[in-house]
Amino acid sequence: MNTSFASSLLLPRADRSIETYRLRGTPLVAGAPNRPFSRIAYAAGHVVVDPLASTDPWLAPTIDWDATLAFREHLWSLGLGIAEAMDTAQRGMGVDWPRALELIQRTSAAAGPGQCIASGCGTDQLAAGTHSLDDVIRAYEEQMEAVEAAGSRIVLMASRALARAASGPDDYLRVYDRLLSQTREPVILHWLGDMFDAALAGYWGHADVGAAMDVVAAIIQSHPAKVDGIKMSLLDAGPEIALRRRLPEGVKMYTGDDFNYVDLIAGDEQGHSHALLGAFDAIAPAASAALARLTEGDTAGYRSLLAPTEALSRHLFAAPTQFYKTGVVFMAYLNGHQNHFTMAGGLESARSTLHLAEIFRLADQTGLLSDPDLAVARMKSVMAVRGVVN
Repeated sequence: MNTSFASSLLLPRADRSIETYRLRGTPLVAGAPNRPFSRIAYAAGHVVVDPLASTDPWLAPTIDWDATLAFREHLWSLGLGIAEAMDTAQRGMGVDWPRALELIQRTSAAAGPGQCIASGCGTDQLAAGTHSLDDVIRAYEEQMEAVEAAGSRIVLMASRALARAASGPDDYLRVYDRLLSQTREPVILHWLGDMFDAALAGYWGHADVGAAMDVVAAIIQSHPAKVDGIKMSLLDAGPEIALRRRLPEGVKMYTGDDFNYVDLIAGDEQGHSHALLGAFDAIAPAASAALARLTEGDTAGYRSLLAPTEALSRHLFAAPTQFYKTGVVFMAYLNGHQNHFTMAGGLESARSTLHLAEIFRLADQTGLLSDPDLAVARMKSVMAVRGVVN
């Protein structure tokens, strides 16, 4: 246990008092796995913007390419795949389609043998407002062609434009039938709950989760050879398990449940989930070490490493959930993966000082501060800006 003076700092508490917090965690050391994991695991990668660029990060963010791509190399080095240009990368929250496409192209070009990438394909080049279903289809097709040309697998993202244009489940069936009939390789479907994006409420044509599940199951059953799997991000294990048990043979469930991933990945007697998680960006060393244990058949070791991280993940993804990106990037800043905490859309300001303080505590207690002295120094700087002077 590190009890040096440098490993303590002042942090605020909910009652407005200030405590002297002393670090107690032991940094987790994880390296390249000895063999492929028994679960496919994508970490949805974050982006940071160049703090010295002349462009306004709220309006025209300039991506810090060195830091953004270096973090992807870090994830690959731990045996994780990259889910690129997803909502973790602030897709639709500061990162537009032209920047997302450049991100996909750069990451795809950087990928080496065995380094997996699956990239978000949506309709966010459409202007805000109502569009026809044909407009939605054409927008998807444009992005699908670009993502395939970059050499990446497609994640067929949930579309705000489709949610607004569709009058019911038949419209979803029509759009996805058209898209899946023309993909070159099997795609990953994407079910993102409205806690992540309120504009996606009622996706698949139903507000009721069970009825929506029937629609997406019908889409998959109509095109099993064109669907590699589906990512579910509803923060509710029950629907994910229910749909997982309905999937055709060979179609995978990719958990996007940042609250319950430990049990979902471990699975049960009827199957398990793979992973496509924003949380894995923040907890990558623990995820890698735990998946290596699971691959060896050491379920207890897997749980001992990964279960403690769920408290951190639940905090990162606490309501309002769409601001989880702030905590994910903050974790990378604390751990030295970039030398600044500057985000597209100014989202570094989206979480409270108390929220950031609790991230620090939980990251320490789960061994996810890789260099405690650096993390303390950086946390002190952030706290000073927010009025807690160490």
